[in-house]
Amino acid sequence: MAQYSGQLDGVFVALADPTRRAVIRQLGHGPRTVGDLARAFPMTLPSFMKHVRTLEGNGLIRTVKSGRVRTCVLNRERLALVDDWLAEQRRVWEERTDRLEQFVTAPEENP
Repeated sequence: MAQYSGQLDGVFVALADPTRRAVIRQLGHGPRTVGDLARAFPMTLPSFMKHVRTLEGNGLIRTVKSGRVRTCVLNRERLALVDDWLAEQRRVWEERTDRLEQFVTAPEENP
């Protein structure tokens, strides 16, 4: 997982903002235009576009421009980085809690 740490850092930075997480959630249902996405947020379009650029720059979404309409599509493969990292963390902590359980439930040795 170390080879992905720089990429993973960017993904977590992008997901740290509630607006960007909401955009990812909406795109989980399918592609949306920037205008459709922006309507859900109380901010100007230029401010919203900063969020789009952050998500795109970190590979979480891609945008396709057709005429004057820009459509956003979720990059599910990029989210797999987070899933892989979480699975690794889950495995580490399960191993630790298993060792703790063994320690706590092991019979005491008589000196």
